[in-house]
Amino acid sequence: MANSNISYNYAFFAYIDAKTGETGRNGQKSGMDLNWLVDFECLARTLNFTRASAERNITQSAFSRRIKALESWVGLPLVNRDTYPVQLTEAGIQFLPVAVEVVGHLSESRQTIRDADRGDRQFIRFSALHTISVNYLAARIEIMQRSTPGLRTRVISDSLSTCCDLLAAGAVDILLCYYHHSVSPTIDERTFARKDLEIDPLIPVAAAGPAKAQGWELERPGTEPIPYLAYEPSSFLGMVVENTVGKRNLNVETIYVDSLVETIKRRVMRGGGFAWLPETSVSDELLNRTLVPIGGADWSTSLTISAFADPGAIEQSARDIWDQL
Repeated sequence: MANSNISYNYAFFAYIDAKTGETGRNGQKSGMDLNWLVDFECLARTLNFTRASAERNITQSAFSRRIKALESWVGLPLVNRDTYPVQLTEAGIQFLPVAVEVVGHLSESRQTIRDADRGDRQFIRFSALHTISVNYLAARIEIMQRSTPGLRTRVISDSLSTCCDLLAAGAVDILLCYYHHSVSPTIDERTFARKDLEIDPLIPVAAAGPAKAQGWELERPGTEPIPYLAYEPSSFLGMVVENTVGKRNLNVETIYVDSLVETIKRRVMRGGGFAWLPETSVSDELLNRTLVPIGGADWSTSLTISAFADPGAIEQSARDIWDQL
């Protein structure tokens, strides 16, 4: 019963502070910021401040301040920073399920209210990585809407960590993300079923003009390094490249780093260098030869577009869509 009481007290004070931002349990003005709870869940999952801050898309110093603010609100340390990797303290272990539950309930309640405001018929809720949403899911939804009249969907396009958080919190029905043997999302497959939908090669490409004029070829490197547009190392695709093709000897110079495929693609299209891009994001450009590969099969790796859901926990309409994937 002790843990149950602790959970109740934490949830109660979280609710009071989140709603009012007024005096908390220590008699201080210490309103709860919902982002702190999401930050804490991310840190508990990664056990790494650098990776967690990258996933949350804020600087490490700002992320650390937010974790300290949460600890100040709770009144106890939640993280042991003296170990590597960092570990949750006993208070952190007890508080984690409460944080996840509060975020999940708030997200679900907000979505339920929004859906009710739009009518009685339910939206099927997806979360997906930006590039999958643009280059894969949109077309799949169009096909399903032709075969399922009246189908209504809502897609949340965001980072991998946010998409996973939404699925774990029950705020979406189905998650679509990349899966790779060397770097896989932290999703409990004892709870969530996985469907592998399509293979999406990650290939090195460059604008045709500069690639030909300057002889950009990974297999026959010249004396001058090739300008390289890279992914943020802590991002999913950044880790895939680093753990596979990125381990090979490369005569390249990194001139730009970003987490978004679409942003890097724009730089590639303007002739700013080469990048590893998912084939689904550049299929048209490869077909019309605007972009060209600058390396053969040995310089590519295969991503899998995978879907995750808990079929037993979603509505029948969402299960029907899950079955169509």
